[in-house]
Amino acid sequence: MLSGKHIIVGITGGIAAYKAAVLVRLLVRRGAEVQVLMTPAAKEFITPLTMATLSKRPILVENFNPENGAWNSHIDLGCWADAMVIAPATANTLAKMACGIGDSLLLTTYLSARCPVAVAPAMDLDMMAHAATCQNLETLAQRGVAIIEAESGELASGLSGKGRMAEPEVIVEALERIIGRPQTLKGKRALVTAGATIEAIDPVRYITNHSTGKMGYAIASELAARGAEVCLVSGPTRLECPQGVRRVDVRSADEMFEACIQEWNGSDIGVMCAAVADYTPEQVSDSKIKKSDDDMCIRLRRTRDIAANLGACKEGRVLVGFALETDNEQSNAVAKLQRKNLDFVVLNSMRDKGACFGGDTNKITIIDATGECPCPLESKADAASRIADRIEQIINNK
Repeated sequence: MLSGKHIIVGITGGIAAYKAAVLVRLLVRRGAEVQVLMTPAAKEFITPLTMATLSKRPILVENFNPENGAWNSHIDLGCWADAMVIAPATANTLAKMACGIGDSLLLTTYLSARCPVAVAPAMDLDMMAHAATCQNLETLAQRGVAIIEAESGELASGLSGKGRMAEPEVIVEALERIIGRPQTLKGKRALVTAGATIEAIDPVRYITNHSTGKMGYAIASELAARGAEVCLVSGPTRLECPQGVRRVDVRSADEMFEACIQEWNGSDIGVMCAAVADYTPEQVSDSKIKKSDDDMCIRLRRTRDIAANLGACKEGRVLVGFALETDNEQSNAVAKLQRKNLDFVVLNSMRDKGACFGGDTNKITIIDATGECPCPLESKADAASRIADRIEQIINNK
């Protein structure tokens, strides 16, 4: 997929710059033509000689060569590239990108780039969590920059937390998605649900669950990358809407039901990944319920089953459900498959380490009428790719 692609790798001044050597090597091995741009500070962490050797191209740092006056045109670089990735992207560089500051060749090239741009942030955990950094990342994401999320672990400072640059293999996978997959689902419309619903008790309190929406958002992103027109019906989440996806925000199970019924009209694919509340309070107080010495009882009513309602009027379309189980996992998933008229169900077990809420990995089993296909622990992006592959198989066999 990357063979023959022109990729700019920007390296800024952070300790994670050593990983850029592995990143460039992986890209070159996949047949990409790589041009490395370095900030002056980056040279303090990894040498231009190393990067030139791996990329097989001279490294560019300044706007012109002071020895002979040769001009390194950021305009030409921006037009040449099929994709640009800045890894590591320091807090300083992210701030300058968000503000449109072009005080280096790397930054002026970013401002001139006509191609997709991605950043792989890397910094200490307090800088990563700072409101300014969070706002800068949000600003860049809104402008279409792909954020390759930092990982959690031991940092150079000796502290442990979120701030480690994503591994080079993860960055390569992200670039493959950004540059574009074969448009195998072009002309198809997909409905994806994601996240938790919120069921109000009173204006202050509510019932919900631990879902963050990461799996559903990964599926929406993957389907869109394959050319589908995707509508993402999402419960409350902090996640950014994937590029090329139309998001409909809802809060309650009832709101999600109504949105899905409406969006199902004209859709070819449905992926019900949201953790929708099975029950909601029968009565919602208009004012805050005050604490008393007595116990409080909340009577719950059953919510409407979205997947079952869509399955009842599936009519040749592809419908996928999710089953998160703690006991009798396979039998419960098979029962859901049959009861809701699904093409296949994606089983998650809470017993599987690394497949919990909020994480970046998942361990799924795909179950259909012919049997089950257990998958290894992998990133949610890879799991989404497997799910999309199965959807394509069903469409092609219809």
